[in-house]
This record gives sequence, structure tokens and C-alpha cells, in this order.
Amino acid sequence: MDIARLTLLGFAVALAHPVAARGQSVASLPEAERAFVAIDEPTVALTHVTLIDGTGSPPRSHQTILLERGRVAWVGPVQEAAIPPGTRVLDLSGHTVIPGMVGLHNHTFYGGAQWPYVHQPVSAPRLYLASGVTTIRTTGSNAPYQDLILKRAIDQGEVVGPRMYVTGPYLNGPGGNHGIMHEVTSPQAARRVTAYWAAEGASWIKVYDRISRAELAAVVEEAHRHGVKVTGHLCSIGYREAVALGMDAVEHGLYANQEYDPAKRPDECPGVKMSVFESLDLGGEAVRATFREMIAKKVGMTSTVAIFEGLMAGRPPLEQRTLDALYPPAKDAYLAARAMLATPAAKSVVVTDQAFKVLLGYEREFVRAGGLLAAGVDPTGVGGVLPGFGDQRNYELFLEAGFSPAEAVKILTANGATMLGADGEFGTVTAGKSADLVVIRGDIVTRPAEIRNVTLVFRGGIGFDSTKLIESVRGMVGLR
Repeated sequence: MDIARLTLLGFAVALAHPVAARGQSVASLPEAERAFVAIDEPTVALTHVTLIDGTGSPPRSHQTILLERGRVAWVGPVQEAAIPPGTRVLDLSGHTVIPGMVGLHNHTFYGGAQWPYVHQPVSAPRLYLASGVTTIRTTGSNAPYQDLILKRAIDQGEVVGPRMYVTGPYLNGPGGNHGIMHEVTSPQAARRVTAYWAAEGASWIKVYDRISRAELAAVVEEAHRHGVKVTGHLCSIGYREAVALGMDAVEHGLYANQEYDPAKRPDECPGVKMSVFESLDLGGEAVRATFREMIAKKVGMTSTVAIFEGLMAGRPPLEQRTLDALYPPAKDAYLAARAMLATPAAKSVVVTDQAFKVLLGYEREFVRAGGLLAAGVDPTGVGGVLPGFGDQRNYELFLEAGFSPAEAVKILTANGATMLGADGEFGTVTAGKSADLVVIRGDIVTRPAEIRNVTLVFRGGIGFDSTKLIESVRGMVGLR
């Protein structure tokens, strides 16, 4: 990748708010990037697949999906398919197809534990796309201009990657910069920085754990004035307060909602306490009231369960593909941090088994109540939860939470598109929508771990080779 060229691309254009692109132009891709393209014919038929279409409908076997010029043209039983002459036909018996995943907490940087936050303009977009994530919202950036530059390069066909919805820099209250965040010390300052990043091209603003109600109210009002939405990793503000102030979404599920802590005081973050989660009554009025108010105001919630599993001793299963992808010193830092979680010194940060069960249950009950739940990976924490790989792991964890496979796929795909306001363009395998599809070797209904066996990823009708993309960033995550 020519970083200098990307920089010039990014600064040459005042970016508008993102709209759903119809895929990338293969002809404009540099030769090195074009090597990842496996299929670029205008008409393609995927036959004999098991389809989980993202609508919440049960899986359907022996289906044909016809793609024409970047769109889904027809979906139905194999025996009813009318395939035009000249179509590239792929017999995918033994494969499952789902919509391209929509990752709503998908940073383009990696870091955490003892590893610095590093922007990943090469490895992040390739790993997301290789894993079946065809759309991401960055949801907090430590380098927003780099994200805007990367988005522009992908949109113009200079770089292979998912379509991007870019969030501005983290906005936090006094004393909460965490090394990468912008502190706002007054409502006026909050308005100024929100207006600036809306003008620069961010379509979302993200607030963080020490923001005050007055500052958040200013962010929300200014963002909405510019047609930009607001989400956040909260703590100083509870979810019911956030709903009342007009936030559009919240991040991390229960983990970032401290309103159930008896020690919570207005505009103060009491810290995360496993004991509060462990004892929370998911059927109680306090939780039900939160859900009612979120649903009434159409405030969505983003799940990042894979990152919280990464804060558990002995979990998740250690995968060789993860170790292979990590830059060797970053791999050593991850393994050291993972080992630390099993020691008494880590007691204050470890997510307990009971707390994790409640974290999963909170999201399940939110959906049962009628809430809009989407998902993302958040490749930070103690490391090891990588772009794309963590999105796939979320699927398995949703099944552990009690969701059906069809429900889990809907959360990972259609619900994310709905939260972005783009559900008319992508998120389900439906005639007329962008041909964003993931081809998986195996049966993720009966063998959920086979979600990892992605072979082809279509974005806007162009099919990318998953294996080649992953191999191209071996040893690179944590470096670039």
C-alpha cells in the first residue's frame, strides 16, 4: 500500500457522510490488491447453498442466489432458478451463505494491555473483509484523518476493504484522555469539536466514560444539527440518562451501563464491578425500565461480547490463526496479558463466569423485549481479539447466550445495517440489495465453529479470496 498516495487522496477531498457504495472497481485496483479478487464477472450464480438470509427467517437449504452487476437479482430454490446464459455458476454444495457482516464497533487500530494503539491501514481492512465483514463503523478513532483517508481509498478502489462509516475522535470529560482521547471541559468545547468533525466527514461521534450530562447534551444537539449520530462507551452517564439526552445508540451492552450500581453518583463513573453484574436481576423493574425507554426512543445497543470473553481467564480458545496474524512482539504481549488474567493480581479486571452469563443474558433479554441489538469486535482489551476473527466469535457467543442461528446472523448483519440507516441497501440477502455475501465451507447451524471457514466474500458483487487476504497480513497485526 502506498501510504503517501492515501494521504494525498484523503486530504484532497472534503468527505461527505458515507453512503452505501456498490462495491469496488476491480479495474482501478492496483495490481497487488487485484490479486485478492477471485470473481469479477457481471453475473454470478451461487447454487445449492444453505442460506441464512439475515431477516431472522430459518435457514433454507438447496438455494440459488443470482448476482447481477453488484446486486442480488434473485433468491430461491435451486429447481426454480432461471440462470441467464454466460453466468458464472458456482456449485456450493456443503456451504452456508450469510449476508456480509456489519461491524458496528470495528476499529482500524489494534492495541491494549502492554501494546500501544497502532493504526492498521493494511491488516485491519483485509482481515475484516477476509472474515466476512463487508461494512464497518469505526466507533472511536485514535487517528480519524487516517480513517477518513482509508475510507476514501476503499471507496475509490485504491484499496481492498469493507465500506466504512467513520466516527470522529473519542470525546471524554476532564481527566479521561486515556492517552488517545480528546477531553472536552465545557458544553461550548463539546459543540465546537462536534461541529468540526461533522464538517470533516465523520458520520458518528463517540463519547466516553467520563463525559458529563451537560457536555453530552451539547454533543447530541450539535451532532443532530449536522445530521450526525452519537453513540458512546458510557459510565458517568447511565443508559436511561443517555436516552433522555437524545443519544442514538450505546456501546458494549451491560458492561458500560453503571446505572444499576448503588454507588453511582450523577456525572461520576463508579468503575466496573463484577459483583453488580453478577447480582443483577434481568427480569427486574430496573432492567425493564431501561429497555422500555431505549426501545421507545429507538436507541440501539452494540454488543461486543468477544472482547469481554477476552477478559476472562482461560477464554477464548487460543487459535493458531490469531497467533500467526500477530506481529511477533505483539503476540508475546498478548500471551503475557492472557497469562496474567489467571493470576490473583488480575482479579479487578477479570470478567467472571457469572458476570459473563449476565452480560450475555442482558443482550438476549433486550432483544426479547423488542430492542435493536447489533454487534462489533472492538480489537483492543488484552489483545488477541482481532479484526474480523472477533466478529466471527461473536456468532458463537450469541448461540451461547441463547439466540438461534438465524437470530445471531440477523444481529451481525441486518441489525447493524438498520442502526446505520442503510437497511434498504445491505444487511440481508434480498433481491435488489447490494451483493454483500459470505460463503462459508460447512454448516454453522450444527457446527457453529465453522463460521471461521470463510472461502469467498462478495462485496458489491465482487468476490474476494479469504485465504489470500489472511495470508497477506501474516505477522502484521500490531505493526500496520
